[in-house]
Amino acid sequence: MNIAVVGTGYVGLVGGTCFAEMGNQVTCVDIDEAKVAKLQSGTVTIYEPGLEVYFERGIRENRLHFTTELAEALEPAEVVFLALPTPPAEDGSADLQYVLGVADHIGRLLSENPDWGYKVLVDKSTVPVGTARRVIDAVEKHGLKAGEHFDVVSNPEFLREGVAVDDFMKPERVVIGTDSERAGDIMTRLYEPFVRSGNPIILMDEESAEMTKYAANSLLATKITFMNEIANLCDLVGADVDKVRRGIGTDSRIGPKFLYAGIGFGGSCFPKDVQALHRTAREKGYDFKILQSVLEVNDEQKTVLIPRVVEALGEDLSGKRIAVWGLAFKPHTDDVREAPSHEVIRALAARGAEVVAFDPEAVETTQDAFERQPLEGPGSLSYAASAYEAADGADALIVATEWPEFRRPDLERVRDNMRQPIVFDGRNVFDSKHMAGLGFTYSSIGRPSFSAEA
Repeated sequence: MNIAVVGTGYVGLVGGTCFAEMGNQVTCVDIDEAKVAKLQSGTVTIYEPGLEVYFERGIRENRLHFTTELAEALEPAEVVFLALPTPPAEDGSADLQYVLGVADHIGRLLSENPDWGYKVLVDKSTVPVGTARRVIDAVEKHGLKAGEHFDVVSNPEFLREGVAVDDFMKPERVVIGTDSERAGDIMTRLYEPFVRSGNPIILMDEESAEMTKYAANSLLATKITFMNEIANLCDLVGADVDKVRRGIGTDSRIGPKFLYAGIGFGGSCFPKDVQALHRTAREKGYDFKILQSVLEVNDEQKTVLIPRVVEALGEDLSGKRIAVWGLAFKPHTDDVREAPSHEVIRALAARGAEVVAFDPEAVETTQDAFERQPLEGPGSLSYAASAYEAADGADALIVATEWPEFRRPDLERVRDNMRQPIVFDGRNVFDSKHMAGLGFTYSSIGRPSFSAEA
């Protein structure tokens, strides 16, 4: 099948590469000439484990192509995926200017070239309920008719950064939102090779498909936030959140996933999608109280460790060196959008701390983020070449991302080279009693704390 993918961000590049791996002819389109030039030269522009192998094979076998010209990709395509940014607007709603702008451009091109034939236009971006209808309107205003010249499908993605290639190649389910039997048949044929193990392709109307994406992410965000609230209460009553997690996670009605306490969620999906669904509810006159609480609690959770740092080192952190392990919002990605680590760093710098950070993949993206929005306050931020270098001479260490390499470091080396052996574990990667036995003053989320003096 011939496929066009408009947008070479995270979803577009992963999707286009994986479609090409299944034997399709794929042309990815982006207006960023520098990015397209890199992709054409064989350089992957995002960090995602496993993607590079498929990417290189797609280019080598002439199935994966890149261009800045929408018409070049659109003409031969049977299916056109819109994988465009939908950033949150100031009011929390999803900004659809890129999606609707491209839809308008497609409508104009199709009206000028009627011999290009019928196209299935697929909303792959996470978009509010009703977006499919707006895309149809944007195309139809050029004299085209939905169901005859084109159809619009909602096909939400359920990719987890860090394992996105596996998620795409072996999806737990594929959701296809369309009222068109013709478009539904084409989309089913496209996805059948990905679900040979029997996982379902679920056909529904466009509005339900759009809602499914927001509902899934909002429920997962709620689950994380609920467990963070339980962890905060465990701190107050002397319970251990790890034991509570195991106690409830074995209940099949609850399940063990997304029950790990920490310093909040970030990334490109959960914060934005919860905000957008909350905004949609408000527009319809519905007070979605749970989502409002999720947003508020998550914002507070990102800096839950700061009062503990202040208690240990003082309100004025001038002259204090604090190591931060982890900058990405989660392991196995370089994505730092809404990363809790950045809020931690800002709070420390505002109090005068000298922050030294390390991340295996996300240093460059962090530098870019702080260039766009500089730190405020007398403190500073520098970057270390390794976790050990970051901790050397530190008055405290904060673990902000649960990268695997942080789970089994040489803790004796870390302790001996720190100025003060104080660890604030924002992801509960270490065993509390083991850390105490090594002589650390150790504090984590929802578990007993230990002092090196005790």
